[in-house]
Amino acid sequence: MVRSAVLCLVLALGLAAPAAAQRTPQPPAAPAARVEVPPIAYKQRTLSNGLKVYWSQDRSTPNVTVQVWYEVGSKDDPQGRSGFAHLFEHMLFKATRNMPAETIDRLTEDVGGFNNASTWDDFTNYYEVVPAEHLERLLWAESERMGSLVVDEAVFASERDVVKEELRQRVLADPYGRLFALMLPQATYTTHPYKRPGIGSIEELDAATIDDLRAFHQDYYRPDNAALIVVGNFDEAQFNAWVDKYFGPIKRPDAPIRRVTAQEPPRTKAGVFDGYGPNVPLPAVALTWLGPKAADPDAPALKVLDAILSAGKSSRLYNSLVYEKRIATAAFSNADLPAEPGMFLAGAIMASGHDVAEGEAALLAEIARLQAEPPAAAELDEAKNELIAGQLRERETIDGRGFALGYALMTEGDAARANTELAAIRAVTAEDVQRVARRYLAADRRMTIRYRSESERAAGQTETRTAPPAVPSAKYTGPIVTLAPEGERVAPPPVGAPVEPVLPQPVERVLANGLRVIVAQSSDLPLVSAELIVKTGAWADPQGLAGAASMTANMLPEGTRTRSAQEIASQIEALGASLGSSAGVESSSVSLNALPDKLPAAMAIMADVAKNPAFAAEELERQRQLTLDSLQVAYQEPGSIAAFTAAPVVFAGTPFGHVADGTPASIAKLSPADLQKIHQAYFRPDNAILVLTGAITPEQGFALAEQAFGDWKKPAGAPPAQPEVTPSPKPRAVAIDLPGAGQAAVTVVKPAIPRSSPAYYPAIVTNSILGTGYSSRLNQEIRIKRGLSYGAGSSLSARRTTGAFTARAQTKNESAPEVLDLIRAEMKRLADVPPGADELKARKSVLVGGFGRQLETTSGLAAILGNYALYGIAFSELGAYTGKVEAVRAEEVRDFARSLLDPAQASVIVVGDGKAFLEALKTRAPELEVIPAAELDLDSPTLRKGR
Repeated sequence: MVRSAVLCLVLALGLAAPAAAQRTPQPPAAPAARVEVPPIAYKQRTLSNGLKVYWSQDRSTPNVTVQVWYEVGSKDDPQGRSGFAHLFEHMLFKATRNMPAETIDRLTEDVGGFNNASTWDDFTNYYEVVPAEHLERLLWAESERMGSLVVDEAVFASERDVVKEELRQRVLADPYGRLFALMLPQATYTTHPYKRPGIGSIEELDAATIDDLRAFHQDYYRPDNAALIVVGNFDEAQFNAWVDKYFGPIKRPDAPIRRVTAQEPPRTKAGVFDGYGPNVPLPAVALTWLGPKAADPDAPALKVLDAILSAGKSSRLYNSLVYEKRIATAAFSNADLPAEPGMFLAGAIMASGHDVAEGEAALLAEIARLQAEPPAAAELDEAKNELIAGQLRERETIDGRGFALGYALMTEGDAARANTELAAIRAVTAEDVQRVARRYLAADRRMTIRYRSESERAAGQTETRTAPPAVPSAKYTGPIVTLAPEGERVAPPPVGAPVEPVLPQPVERVLANGLRVIVAQSSDLPLVSAELIVKTGAWADPQGLAGAASMTANMLPEGTRTRSAQEIASQIEALGASLGSSAGVESSSVSLNALPDKLPAAMAIMADVAKNPAFAAEELERQRQLTLDSLQVAYQEPGSIAAFTAAPVVFAGTPFGHVADGTPASIAKLSPADLQKIHQAYFRPDNAILVLTGAITPEQGFALAEQAFGDWKKPAGAPPAQPEVTPSPKPRAVAIDLPGAGQAAVTVVKPAIPRSSPAYYPAIVTNSILGTGYSSRLNQEIRIKRGLSYGAGSSLSARRTTGAFTARAQTKNESAPEVLDLIRAEMKRLADVPPGADELKARKSVLVGGFGRQLETTSGLAAILGNYALYGIAFSELGAYTGKVEAVRAEEVRDFARSLLDPAQASVIVVGDGKAFLEALKTRAPELEVIPAAELDLDSPTLRKGR
């Protein structure tokens, strides 16, 4: 996957952004409590071939992460060959001299680990997490990928097709994908290769030859351009011996490493870039300025400035554009400071009825306010706490700590900056923030990017497309590696002795008011997660008011009887805590993450929002508009439309048979009284569960629960009964025609089993074989073998009285019928023939490993315990899970597939540009219902307006 700081901002950006604090006179804020982050303890050395090695031991985990970071990113793509670094990210998962293609998946997924990689502007990183006994095998495998990668025509062609599908899914099918992935860098930079899209150009990838590819690999994939980072449970002396054994023999090439020498010239005047895209429901505006590099002394101050502008619900941009003026549905900023001078970004996606000129003026006003007056001490401390607490949360996992070291090394040239950066942020003064705002964000040096719907382009105006530069192919004369014959391959080293995990021991107590409290001490890292789960969800939505339970949950932090929305946001963020709320189909939750010493104050706020929401009419109007604008965007995304359509198709006529988050029509009808009614009926202590996990003892947890929730009064009478949901719809085939869609979403859905079913463990093993992980059958057939999608998979959600099975993939529009055939065929194949022993063992390991990694985070453990409590599962299941998964037999998998995964009994939903696939789809589904997207009505049983 391609990554940049800007793209990560986009992926994290929710259009239904919560409203931020209103700028009204308030009492002076109390100083924000100081947040501390333990440093990452690590050691380092450099091999004679130039490979840098970093390691950090953690004896509390049964796992280890192995990461290799190469100092080659999108900026290093050759002229006329954009996307090469990203393409190589894909190719390193294929063959080496001694490893057939996908062996890395056998060594990771199949033993309960995972692997992934990402391409950034300045580097590409490859990372795995596996049980610690597999460390030697992973070191061997990474040395294979570094020293003897197979680069051939077949792999090049297949991975190029996958990259094209990734581009279609991430960029072309997303209404704002073109803005963030293509137009922002193109408009911001004139000279430096940061201006090129990291994901590349289809035309330039098509123009590349195998010689180009081999030359690029020879230039950059070498030990003196790489760093090995290992974090987890291992013996230090043995680790270093293995590093010498496997990486030491790799030779350092004689040729110097090619480096980018281009420098972006200073911007001397303001500029405007007008961009257009299909299916853009709301206009957007972004302002960019050239900024310093990551290692610049001004970088910490710009990061703090960024946090003041847009981090959290009390930030200035949300406050002004989203909350006060209500002209934007999302507002954002980003200090994108890579290894070489980068940029600073501020922007907004406008609300309905508002244009980019309003957004630009409002953004500039907030920048000017920071330039005119330094931030107050409380606001400055709050921004610092948010940044530092965010770093702490990222370091909760071993791979998160490895990433912190690698990112600092690649962008700042020194892994130690992962620790010293936090002190640098702490040292930023209000005057520093004002100074960098004045220095870098001058109004006369900004670039304004205006992004609107293609329908707004002036008559007669056409898009200016620059043809890819015609460049000659490289002439490669170096060695060519091929896969060795099977009998001549070096086998992976043996697996070591297993490290047994230490499972948390949850303890529970019921308060006098009926609140069930569960506490599990699980970590020495100073973090605690608190999860309040209420037994109500979308099933409780009144008829015609889809999304009522979801809106009730979303409104909880938007004001209580004693705290305004602004005060809740400001107080939580000053503590370095995070607070959120949401609702699903069967439950609603309020989630808190805080440092142990800040937990009493944070839990008092959490309890207040759960017990005493105000549901003020003005706040509801803000949330309503944000939600409606968010739905406008979602209704232009094929994958979102398919997901929305699934519930009305599968659960028609039941309490689950509507869109859980609501539709434009239902959201428009919600009133404060509707929300108050749901809260009054279901938000009561004897209908709730409180889970506390992390650095907290049971005694501390119970005392805090009593302090925060002990006065929550239990109403007379029992809580309302939950419904028995028994879906029995006839399967439907639905095609939603979305003209101009960049991809088609193909979904196969049907009812499944409840969590209490004896078939639960055979069901999850069956789903793991079919659609969980890179090596699942669906992904193998659709992505790996045919390059038809960036990823294909399936999921199984087991609820109280029923469940749902979903298989899905996104593909180019014309391939939708073929992808549907493949999904159906794999469902049938699983029912026809039991899986083999090796496949069954591997896919069980995927489940066991994922479960273990979830237990290692405070929020993951809280989610598991909360789920057990919600569905009446004993906590002994924590220890029994692995054994129950391992006990599933191949025949049970086949039998479950036969009984519940019959594709003939499943509904089909395809969303995309119908002209490319409708005729072929009709031959596969003679009763196909074709619905133009403009006529879609998810509140209607027919799914059509007026019918």
